[in-house]
Order: sequence, then C-alpha cells, then structure tokens
Amino acid sequence: MIHEFSDLPYAYDALEPVIDETTMRVHHTRHHRTYYDKFITAISGTDLEQQPMETIFAHISRHAPAVRNNGGGYYNHTLYWNVMSPDGGGDPVGPLADALLAKYGSFDEFKTAFANAGITQFGSGFAWLSVTANGDLAISSTGNQDNPLMDTAEVRGTPILGCDVWEHAYYLTYMNKRPDYIDAWWKVVNWPYVNRLYEDALAQVSRQKSA
Repeated sequence: MIHEFSDLPYAYDALEPVIDETTMRVHHTRHHRTYYDKFITAISGTDLEQQPMETIFAHISRHAPAVRNNGGGYYNHTLYWNVMSPDGGGDPVGPLADALLAKYGSFDEFKTAFANAGITQFGSGFAWLSVTANGDLAISSTGNQDNPLMDTAEVRGTPILGCDVWEHAYYLTYMNKRPDYIDAWWKVVNWPYVNRLYEDALAQVSRQKSA
C-alpha cells in the first residue's frame, strides 16, 4: 500500500485566527480521515493499491463512485493542508510570480479571479490553480471532491494550489460568508511550497513533451 494518511505539517491551532483550531482538528481527524479510510476500503484487494493518485485520477471515469469521491477527498485535503502554513501569506516569488504576472497582469488580478472561482462554486467544492498539459496556468473550480487531475474535469491539469470551499472548512468562524474566508485564507498560503509544485509540474510537462 503506497497510500498513507499523514499528520498535519503544523499544529491544529497554528493557522489561527484565519482558521480556528476546532475546525482544523475536526476537518483533519474526521472529514479527511473518513475519506482516506473509505478510499482504502474501496481499493482494497485491487491493483489500485499500488497506483499513484495521478494514475487513478487519469482514468477515474472507469472506477466506482467510492473511488472517485473518497480518493478525491483524500488527495484534495492532503494538498490543501500543505499549501497552507503559519508562516504563509505575502506574495509569491520565483518563477510562479513571473508566470502569474504574465497570465493575469498582476497578483491582485490573479487573487480576484481565483477567489471568484471559489465564491461562485455552487455548493461544496474546491477552487484550483493548475498547470495544464501545455505548461499554462489555469484557474478552475470543481464540485464535491473532484479535482483537475480527473478525466472528468472540465479544466484539466496538475493542481498546485487548492482552496477548500466546503462549509465545514470555514463555517465556525465565517458562518456562510465564504468570501470573507477566502479573503483571510491568503494570509496562510504557503507560496514557497506552491512555487515548488509549479516547478515540478513544469518539469513534468517538459518530460512528457520530450517523450
């Protein structure tokens, strides 16, 4: 089994006041853990046990809903925890900063477009920044626990930034004010980590083009 459930990379109260300790603890130990446990049950005894998530998602339309929903919940939350940090916030640096400027004109314009993807996502889901197959940046949103790696996604790519807009991610502090949550969320985004994901995704695109 190559799929593991990891601890948070920081304490449950480390993102306060942006995200409160109770929300983080329940979100990780109950919601995320349940997705993981159900995903493992769904793939138990199959060849999916040894397949990376990217491979599973690339053919997700062939698999049972339990694999799609719970595998997505497992993967999406793992990314979400890691793109946040108690030392986060500020502006991105490095190649990602240059790419955002070239694509969106300014960091503020990017933030507005990304936030709009999260705000306008009807019901539960995620907002994403991804690297497409041609190395471009793309903003999108998906419902429930879908993500851009899935062959069912309208906008496909490798996610490098994801914001959880399910109500359980923010309701205790922000109630139904999703825009307020997303506005505060920028204060904990781990831009050095996102930049590493961006560089890794570009390297993958380069390898695929040269293959």
